[in-house]
Amino acid sequence: MSKRKFLLLAIYIFSISIKLTAQSAKTSKQNKPSVQERVINVDFSKASGTLDAFFKECVGAGRANEGLRADWQQQLAYVKKECGFRYIRMHGLLTDDMAVYKEDKNGNPEYNFMYVDVLFDFLHSIGMKPFVELGFMPGALASGPQTIFWWRGNVTPPKDYEKWAALVRTLTQHFTERYGEEEVKTWYFEVWNEPNLSPGFWTGTQEDYFKLYKYAALAVKSVNKNYRVGGPGTAGAAWEPEMIAYCHNNNVPIDFISTHAYGVKQGFLDEYGQGGTVLDKNPMSVSGDVLQSRKEIETSLMPNLELHYTEWSASYTPADPIHDSYHEAAYVLQKLKQVGNAANSMSYWVFTDIFEEAGPRFEPFHGGFGMLNTQGINKPVFYAYQFLNRLGNIELVNKDSASWACKDAEGNIQVLAWDFTHTHPGDSVHNQKYYIQDLPSKSKGKLKINMAKVPEGMYAVEVYKIGYRDNDAWSTYLSMGKPAQLTRQQVEQIKKQNDGSPVSKEVVTVKNGIPFSKELDIRENDVFFLNLIKL
Repeated sequence: MSKRKFLLLAIYIFSISIKLTAQSAKTSKQNKPSVQERVINVDFSKASGTLDAFFKECVGAGRANEGLRADWQQQLAYVKKECGFRYIRMHGLLTDDMAVYKEDKNGNPEYNFMYVDVLFDFLHSIGMKPFVELGFMPGALASGPQTIFWWRGNVTPPKDYEKWAALVRTLTQHFTERYGEEEVKTWYFEVWNEPNLSPGFWTGTQEDYFKLYKYAALAVKSVNKNYRVGGPGTAGAAWEPEMIAYCHNNNVPIDFISTHAYGVKQGFLDEYGQGGTVLDKNPMSVSGDVLQSRKEIETSLMPNLELHYTEWSASYTPADPIHDSYHEAAYVLQKLKQVGNAANSMSYWVFTDIFEEAGPRFEPFHGGFGMLNTQGINKPVFYAYQFLNRLGNIELVNKDSASWACKDAEGNIQVLAWDFTHTHPGDSVHNQKYYIQDLPSKSKGKLKINMAKVPEGMYAVEVYKIGYRDNDAWSTYLSMGKPAQLTRQQVEQIKKQNDGSPVSKEVVTVKNGIPFSKELDIRENDVFFLNLIKL
């Protein structure tokens, strides 16, 4: 082959190689999935109004007698400080372990409020108020022996409704004398708990409940007409129109509607955790109930009643591992955001695993309702409420449906954003089998937060996170081999690895009108709290 022919062949082969390489690169680029990007745009100068902090108005607890324990009180003081709850609601204020009522040999009532005073004095000392649930029935006043829970709350109607009214009136008068009428005016009195779950929480009929309510409501109002009373405290948003119609038609006082909702399919009332639960795939589970409740009130003959969801969570059983999972944090934020301003309060059930409906628990993590486990370890949902409490009181205009953007009077800016992805496989698998596993999260791409018109200056930028193995005590516990009992050292190790510290910190300077921007890698059910502190 001549030298010239060889050179031409080499040039031809080289050109073909270049074309193939370019085509291969183009094909590879086309086949490579694009990175998903979610953008949140906010403008410091555009406020939508005062933040509606309904989410921290109230929180639940198991029963009143548990509130006499030192560890319960320590945990509540901590949760109050970090999450900002104003009210607390619990069962069993009138149950026999609180020793409020007995009768002498002639059937005359005798009252004792010493245990109640210890509990309410403690609440007062940490700046909390009681959302007073009037129940269950003292044994000496009960019409039957039926009880619920390990601690035997009597669920029967009173044998004498006049004596029931006298008990409520005497208790309300005692509160007035001890704390003052101006303070008690700020409380709520709720009559009973879930009377529609018969015979579980109430052995009577709906008519019997309305009678119970009437006697109690009139008793409360007889002490002070400005005290707030309501009900029916039902499961599953039931009896609301009927309750309003009854009170309106019979001139019975009512100031608020209360009810409950949980985000699982199956039935209700599973205090011993013997049934399986399945997280409902309906994207408006729980929140849809709240919106419907508000609509029922607005279209009723008493359209201005307050609405309080005095219990809510992802699941109604204290043996559901979703409560311990990082999924719970994103779930809770998603539902609260969907509720908007429909509810006056949404009381998370409950703040602690010191909770004995089925008796004392033997396992450190057992799917309990609490934001904290028995040893005071923060679960992911605790941090969700802590982040909510850190939001400034001025909400910024924000079109993103899974975030809040706020500022405060000092010029600090906060963005709370999350991804909620329903990863549960469906009805074939119970929560008790699914959420108990190690569940690594999948990437959801990039989260970009843009802030326009941020005032010039230096800012400390902190980023906090909840997600798989981030403030995720359950995964740490799993990595330890799920010990049946935790040593003191193990408790401290779990707390240290999930202590809520920022995942990143930096100082930035905003100037020349350039918007502030932050990009984050976001995965399924991640929660981010971005805090800009003006220096």
